[in-house]
Amino acid sequence: MFLYQLLNIFYVASQKEEESKNDSSRYKRGDLLEVPRTLFTHFGIYLGDNRVAHLIPDILPVFTKNTSAISTIVSNNRLVLGVIAKVASVRVDSLADFAYGSEILVNHMDKVCSQPPLDGDEIVRRAEKLLGKVNYSLLWYNCEHYVMYCRYGMSISYQTYQFCTAVRKIVCSRKSSYLTALCGVAVPLYLGCVTLLTVLPTLLVSFTIWMAA
Repeated sequence: MFLYQLLNIFYVASQKEEESKNDSSRYKRGDLLEVPRTLFTHFGIYLGDNRVAHLIPDILPVFTKNTSAISTIVSNNRLVLGVIAKVASVRVDSLADFAYGSEILVNHMDKVCSQPPLDGDEIVRRAEKLLGKVNYSLLWYNCEHYVMYCRYGMSISYQTYQFCTAVRKIVCSRKSSYLTALCGVAVPLYLGCVTLLTVLPTLLVSFTIWMAA
């Protein structure tokens, strides 16, 4: 009995901590909210009354038109498959569903973006105007592009920029050009089909990487 009471105390305390962590009184209309989801940060706009508008990929609409099922919280599996299928929409969820168990960061982008935020009502108007299905792209139009447009009037993604910069450093490096040239020559030699047509494209690709590095 004592162990049960102790566990119950811990459970109630954790529930209160979770509720206070994402208490809606902390936020005002037009706030930009951030939470960690999978490998990236997920963004949303606070509309007031415990509601968050956010652009989120979701594979479920591909398989069903049941609005009740689609409106349930989007799991990480649904999200990742939605990214791959490029199926997404701007929807409104509760703070708890948006947070997905994580602590919410508020208006962090104000310190990063050079543009001042728009008026709260204008931010909310933009966020609600874009509700519904959207053409999704992980690099060119994701949840960060959406909230940045709503709050600052500029559709950009710092996550995308950092990702592309990292890929460029890996792909467009001198080591990559060496490796490409080596593989391009070694494979035809191994297969015994070394001709100008098989080697020249590889050398051109290697030269392009070399010049871009």
